[in-house]
Amino acid sequence: MTILDHASYSASDVTIESREFLFRGFIQVEKVNIRHRLFNRSDYSPLIQRELVHRPEAAGVLLYDDQQQRFALIEQFRIGALNDVESAWQLEVIAGVLDGDESPETCIRRESLEESGCEIKELQHLFSFYPSAGACSEFFHLYVAEVDLPLTGGIFGMPDEGENIQLHLFDYSELTLLLKNGRLRNAPVIMALQWLAQHLQQR
Repeated sequence: MTILDHASYSASDVTIESREFLFRGFIQVEKVNIRHRLFNRSDYSPLIQRELVHRPEAAGVLLYDDQQQRFALIEQFRIGALNDVESAWQLEVIAGVLDGDESPETCIRRESLEESGCEIKELQHLFSFYPSAGACSEFFHLYVAEVDLPLTGGIFGMPDEGENIQLHLFDYSELTLLLKNGRLRNAPVIMALQWLAQHLQQR
């Protein structure tokens, strides 16, 4: 067993001394005091206090169409990018949070209809990961799906949930520029488009 397939330590190597919720809303913030194992030592760390942001588990999908040689991204206002010097409107893959015990696949199919009008038949899983494990508990499942894309974009989303989403369609020929010009500012869309670049090389 090596670091390639197993972490150095497990959950049993963390001692939780105390935890207290500071805020409970759609996002929850918790104050946690812990000690954890140290590398190459038998003792534990001194007491460490951290704020832990809890976000629901989420899933996202890149829609692409080999026949049309195009892919779809959405653009919407994001509060996390409020201080971005360029814009708080971000290009992203279609995504959403899991509803209760909903599976990532069910979530993605629902979100695709709401944010693009596209029906997904088959999904390919790429990665499941923590986007910002330094402070946030969110766990994200990333997929790709080949679909029949519409001929034009449009405005989508659920207005009663504060969503105002622009669907953009890009030609495969625009992929390299999009990956290089700094327009992409979040991990899932970059990871998905890097997969698409590899997919196009293998065709």
